[in-house]
Amino acid sequence: MGYRVVVAGATGNVGREMLNILAERQFPVDEIAVLASRKSLGTEVSFGDKTLKTKDLATFDFSGWDMALFAIGSDATKEYAPKAAKAGCVVIDNSSLYRYDPEVPLIVPEVNADAIEGYSKKNIIANPNCSTAQMVVALKPLHDRARIKRVVVSTYQSVSGSGKEGIDELWDQTKSIYNPVDDKPAKKFTKQIAFNVIPHIDVFMEDGSTKEEWKMVVETKKIVDPSIKVTATCVRVPVFVGHAESINIEFEDHLDEAEARDILREAPGVMVVDKREDGGYVTPIECVGDFATFISRIRQDSTIDNGINLWCVSDNLRKGAALNAVQIAELLGNRVLKKG
Repeated sequence: MGYRVVVAGATGNVGREMLNILAERQFPVDEIAVLASRKSLGTEVSFGDKTLKTKDLATFDFSGWDMALFAIGSDATKEYAPKAAKAGCVVIDNSSLYRYDPEVPLIVPEVNADAIEGYSKKNIIANPNCSTAQMVVALKPLHDRARIKRVVVSTYQSVSGSGKEGIDELWDQTKSIYNPVDDKPAKKFTKQIAFNVIPHIDVFMEDGSTKEEWKMVVETKKIVDPSIKVTATCVRVPVFVGHAESINIEFEDHLDEAEARDILREAPGVMVVDKREDGGYVTPIECVGDFATFISRIRQDSTIDNGINLWCVSDNLRKGAALNAVQIAELLGNRVLKKG
């Protein structure tokens, strides 16, 4: 006996990846519905060896469906998530709409699986921001051992984090660099992204940080520990898929790099590749299509008493979005619904 599952936003990058991962992980699906906006109605998407036609999100009846994975953005989620939840269908939402709602659990299953029990307040569970998800997978086991005081993180985020338009803009601009009569000005991004890096993701806030940076601060506190201080600088880089992060961690207790490496090797969802030689580390291009969060360059920070530096890489369409949502669905099934 399996689940009746809905994927809303099935024609987008994350929605398609959700379908791929549900099939790859052999999620116990009895029936699946794929939804899209009216303009994409009837578009065909793949689910394992099946081809499915999208139905209209606006007219879909969520009654009798067990769970819905939403990848449709905050505006549409605001309209349709409460309808699904009211009909008894648990929503797992990839947008930022519910992440900061105290009545909605924000979950990374390797980190705070017990938070799933709070889903019933609104019948909604939030998926974290892509840059936060991979970072907290690395932070949690180290925090359990030596208690983290402060995190300084700089991100190197791929253009797929901004959707298909971001991917297309990098592709088109890169080609146009070699063709002097083909000018492709910035549209999706604030400056040229090809052969460039842009220290600006999401909107600016009053204190000079961007909303992406604010998300990393607030979400880390909600998922791991509200006492952790976090400061972030988020940068868009000309990479198609895969986010990378340089993370500096200050602990309350001493933790040497060898023990940190051993802890991370045993941590769920983490793969340590840390050889002090040419190529002995993971880069974004190597993590694409993988479930793991990769950790490299683990080393002591000698400028503070209890400090560790590390390099963290993950496929942002997977752990940063679709994979985490499917893992939440698995957690919901195993701990709460118990049908599969």
